[in-house]
Amino acid sequence: MMHKRKLIEVALPLDVINAAAAREKSIRHGHPSTLHLWWARRPLAACRAVLFASLVDDPSCDETLTEEEQERRRKELFDLIDRLVRWENINNRSLLAEAREVVKQSVGSDPPAVLDPFAGGGSIPLEAQRLGLDVYASDLNPVAVLINKALIEIPPRFAERPPIHAGSRVDALDSWSGAQGLAADVRHYGHWMREKAEERIGHLYPTVALPADHGGEEAAVIAWIWARTVRCPNPACGSTMPLLNSYALSRRKNREAWLQAEPDRGAKRIRFRIQQGPGCPQGGTVGRGGAVCLACGSGVPLKEVRAVAKAGGLGSQLVSIVAEGDRRRVYLPADEAHMDSALVEPPSSRPFGDLPKKALGFRVQQYGLMQWADLFTARQLTAMCTFADLVAEAREQVLADGGDEAYADAIALYLGLVIGRLANRSSNLSFWDPSGDKIQQVFARNALPMIWVYAEGNPFSDSSGNFLGQLEYLAAALERVPAAGTGSAQQLDARSPHGIKSKVLVCTDPPYYDNVPYADLSDFFYVWLRRCLKDTYPDLCSTLLVPKAQELIAEPARQGDWDSAAAFFEAGLKEAFAAIVDIQDEAFPFTVFYAFKQSEDTGDGNGRVSTGWETMLEGLLDSGVAITGTWPVRTEQPSGLRVVGRAALASSIVLVCRRRPAGAPLTTRRDFLSSLHAELPEALRLMQQGNIAPVDLAQASIGPGMAIFSRYSRVVEADGGSMSVRDALAAINQALDVVLAEQEAEFDADTRWAIAWHSEHGFDEGSAGVAETLSKAKNTSIDGLVRAGILHQQGNACRLLARSELDEDWAPDADERLTVWEIVQHLIHRLENEGETAAGEVLRAIGGLADPARELAYRLYHTCERKGWTADALAYNGLVAVWPELSRLADTAPEGQGSLGLTS
Repeated sequence: MMHKRKLIEVALPLDVINAAAAREKSIRHGHPSTLHLWWARRPLAACRAVLFASLVDDPSCDETLTEEEQERRRKELFDLIDRLVRWENINNRSLLAEAREVVKQSVGSDPPAVLDPFAGGGSIPLEAQRLGLDVYASDLNPVAVLINKALIEIPPRFAERPPIHAGSRVDALDSWSGAQGLAADVRHYGHWMREKAEERIGHLYPTVALPADHGGEEAAVIAWIWARTVRCPNPACGSTMPLLNSYALSRRKNREAWLQAEPDRGAKRIRFRIQQGPGCPQGGTVGRGGAVCLACGSGVPLKEVRAVAKAGGLGSQLVSIVAEGDRRRVYLPADEAHMDSALVEPPSSRPFGDLPKKALGFRVQQYGLMQWADLFTARQLTAMCTFADLVAEAREQVLADGGDEAYADAIALYLGLVIGRLANRSSNLSFWDPSGDKIQQVFARNALPMIWVYAEGNPFSDSSGNFLGQLEYLAAALERVPAAGTGSAQQLDARSPHGIKSKVLVCTDPPYYDNVPYADLSDFFYVWLRRCLKDTYPDLCSTLLVPKAQELIAEPARQGDWDSAAAFFEAGLKEAFAAIVDIQDEAFPFTVFYAFKQSEDTGDGNGRVSTGWETMLEGLLDSGVAITGTWPVRTEQPSGLRVVGRAALASSIVLVCRRRPAGAPLTTRRDFLSSLHAELPEALRLMQQGNIAPVDLAQASIGPGMAIFSRYSRVVEADGGSMSVRDALAAINQALDVVLAEQEAEFDADTRWAIAWHSEHGFDEGSAGVAETLSKAKNTSIDGLVRAGILHQQGNACRLLARSELDEDWAPDADERLTVWEIVQHLIHRLENEGETAAGEVLRAIGGLADPARELAYRLYHTCERKGWTADALAYNGLVAVWPELSRLADTAPEGQGSLGLTS
């Protein structure tokens, strides 16, 4: 039976979806993701658009419409998606009603329920619920299930109800929309917990006297900054060695503060003074190569530091106190009284549980931190246990105030999630961010690296990392959930039957091979959530730690080696996708978000493949699925602490899938390659026009390539065997190389020479003889390349001019030998040194050469990424990433200057 094609199988307004998704990543207050941390969430805008487009018929399904009418109708749908994905419209009831009505026109009055079997942080089921659909969310991880219950299951049960307590600061409302009443009660009982906790342990958090130039009064401490220490192994020294990765306390302009070391050899310790203003020394006392003793100058290899730490020799030293001044942070030196206030006996009832002996992204075990409780100071453990135990007391208070058991359980869940949020900024792996003057969360990235200098926050302050701040983030997020329809969240292996009686629409975001060790990381939160909620949710909190053996990631530490890990991942995904195909309503395609960046050489001369993609696709295609559409959707924000110094993926590929028809044909390798080379160039051209980041292009090309591969029941090799997914991926990568090379035909001769030279030498020197030979092949000359301002020759050596050597007075309209190569280099130079406005002026001046310049940036990123030239790869990727903004600036620049073409 042929089913109607859905909009997602034909067209999507990627530019507006990507713009909305990118903007959403910078929104914190009120965003549902701030309910509780989860790793690798998809933006709500992208999920909403994908779900809507999976339900709505493409206008081409209506044979009564002319092509012009179909296109007009498609534009109307695009306009609706444009409004639908905007953050400010997230709870626009009239707009959501309009979207639901459009869906109803395609699917009737009984739309399918949506299932996400890898629900994780809940973005997909939440947005399905926002579109008026019933939702089922499942995950093996109990932390994920609790998050999904808080997002989609509980709010609809208590929607439109007023809070049960008296005296709420929002009691003046005449009506309570959505989850507002529930959020008001969460705030109330959170404040109640904070008051009780301060009564019990507030004495552990003393105030500090500000210096006279800051008023001289007592002030609340925001954070105590500690450096880990080891004993200097030099027998003649034996001083306590502070391990500082940086001396900086604040990098705010005109408010700089930093630590100045003062060795006290008699006491065998290092004291620190606080210095104000510029002048902070670069680096610190510890790095990848090892540590140095500030007292005697001895170097200590990192291997020796680890050995001392593992033997119990890792200590801590207070190096600074951060207090709240008059609209600014005040940095004070360490104080003996404040050191003493931290010396408390840790609670005997603290949560126990071993960290994994070895896990992806874990480094702390090498330094003797072996239990989850080791990731907290004694004072932090005391505070966390106090707050966690108050959750059960708050639940009893809800009952005393007239709430029923179900409502008390709901309030307890949200308060438990606040405890999880607090843990993320109350650990000895939380650190002080000098650029923002604040405590950073433990999970600034998806790993647990060693933190040498950590910040111990004050949960009773009004500043960074405090309890009420974590409460407010959660309550503001709760107010914005749909709180409509029905939702079910359960703990379930994705390979298991879901027990759903009717067919559903599946949209999911499966684990990315070995990118994130979800179960291992989530134990950080689970040990606290279990303490809070084991009586309220006994089934979800029945195990001491999160289940791991069944988790579908490639983890050699569990499966024995990389081959076994890949086989486990592939087999598990095959079972999961088979379960999806069985329950999927065939009137609709199912969609899979996937983002993975890992290339490896096949070793057989056939190109490069991505192991994560290979194993995922093997599982998908082996379950009888064909890919009917692929879309690179901007789901990541490559900025901030997570991606400093590396080219991070910015996009996920949304794979649109249907069951492969029973009569799908065979084809030969030759015909597959012919189709690939015929269809891939146009697909890549459209991606580049959509401004996909160069770092994502190789990943994005997998989509259209595998759509061709999967349309056949199998691709037959010359020996009669079947082409493997690995060989297909290698062929797709080879085709990508060919397409990028063919784009060189659009470039001038000097640029074609520079591309060829750069691919061999980068910006290093090479033989002038070789350069001359290459220039003849590219129909140019050495003298011409020098006059063009891209080549430096001295004697028998040649090299491309570095961007720092470019003519500062260069103007494209005055360049008598203008090349696309120098345009790209000048664009990057202006962008890095003068900003986007200056680069936008260049873009406006080059006119019709803008598109070739962007294509060259893709080509050069591809070369640099393959060669491992990270800094240059980041530069070319960064240029394309800001291209839309540069284009906007170019379009709004003063008129009156003409566009340029190449000088012949």
